[in-house]
Amino acid sequence: MRIALFLVFGITAPAPAPAQGPPAPAPLGAWTPIPELPVMGRPVDTAAVAARRRALAARIGRGVVLVPSAHERQLERDYVQDNDFRQNNTFFYLTELETQDAWLLIVAPGGDDRETVLFLPPRNPAQERWTGLRLGPDSVAARASGIPRVLSTDSLDRVLRSARARAAGPLYLPLDVSTRDEPRITDLTFDGGDVRSLRPIVDSLRLVKDADEVSRLRKAIDITTLGHIAAMRAARPGMWEYEIEAALEAVFRRNGADRVGYPSIVGSGPNSTTLHYDVNRRRTRDGDLVLVDAGAEWGQYTADVTRTFPVNGRFTPRQKAIYDLVLATELAAYDSTRPGVTIAQLNRIARDYMGAHSGSLCGDQTCDVYFIHGLSHWLGMDVHDVGDYSTPFRPGMVLTIEPGIYLPQESLGVRIEDDVLVTPGGAEWLSGKAPRTTQEIERLMRGGR
Repeated sequence: MRIALFLVFGITAPAPAPAQGPPAPAPLGAWTPIPELPVMGRPVDTAAVAARRRALAARIGRGVVLVPSAHERQLERDYVQDNDFRQNNTFFYLTELETQDAWLLIVAPGGDDRETVLFLPPRNPAQERWTGLRLGPDSVAARASGIPRVLSTDSLDRVLRSARARAAGPLYLPLDVSTRDEPRITDLTFDGGDVRSLRPIVDSLRLVKDADEVSRLRKAIDITTLGHIAAMRAARPGMWEYEIEAALEAVFRRNGADRVGYPSIVGSGPNSTTLHYDVNRRRTRDGDLVLVDAGAEWGQYTADVTRTFPVNGRFTPRQKAIYDLVLATELAAYDSTRPGVTIAQLNRIARDYMGAHSGSLCGDQTCDVYFIHGLSHWLGMDVHDVGDYSTPFRPGMVLTIEPGIYLPQESLGVRIEDDVLVTPGGAEWLSGKAPRTTQEIERLMRGGR
């Protein structure tokens, strides 16, 4: 199990045994936590999260914000495939804490440290023998979070009542699927007061990434590109799709990924034409293209990168022609990415380019007919991140560019997907380290052999 932002057990060498024999073992139940142990987990950028809380308070104007953290998932019920805990995105955005069963209270106007309270469950030493040491309502949590006022969850209701009376404004709650089964949220929603959804406000703030968020995305994307390179180097005709997946995801974990951002897609031959194929159980054949759509998550932020390559390391002329059209379409969209443009405009640019340059590649129809999905989506803590898709680009936004052509009758699918940061002067490839041209891919795969 992973309990993020928790304390590490101290592991020390045993003391030398006295001459008369080994010491008697401590009786069961006599273990006590060692005080002042270092905090474990990714460091919190306390300045960044404080700035986010202030921006939220300024956007609200007057009112109270209450945000719960996530709970541990139930292994027997939820079929967890990675960790049994992942923080709620809204709580993480405002705290960067990965501790569970916590609450955050923000009072506006203000939103500074004096108007922010972090509530944590009291420590339970007996339970911590199973889970590892957790953050509790003490000075360790205050130092780790950068929030000076840390109280026990036992005092939440009392402090909330006082804050609502003082603020004399609406109560903002993250009303979404993550809080649907939260009894306190349900009770507050129907208590007759002015209760509003927090999500639209936070989602709009999350659309433009700050420096800490971009740094986390860069790390996740760099890990992901290493995984894609490993998959290309490992591929051989006759390998099972899940063997290529294993080569990819082993590199993710070896380089510190917390988990995959979404189930990895490794589609060979006919499976390359199925957009969200993730069974990964087919055996590859000589001459197949393999479409790998996979992203590592690091620090709660995920990459989303797709590469398509020949399992034998050599594109056929037909495969290369389709691939080069997809790549040229991606480059046309990237060259048009700059502040003020919208995703809809990029999508139209890409489709017009593909249609105009199709020739007879796709028969009597232009190839954009076989480009059957959207060009882009926002990227961040979610692989399809939050935010209004009609919003014109601003520096700090991160999106994917992912054209594709899918020809089921030929068992031939090509998608190329990259992660792009909008900059003041245009855009930056975040996933540019992953080989993209047919020449780069073939060269890499020859070297891997």
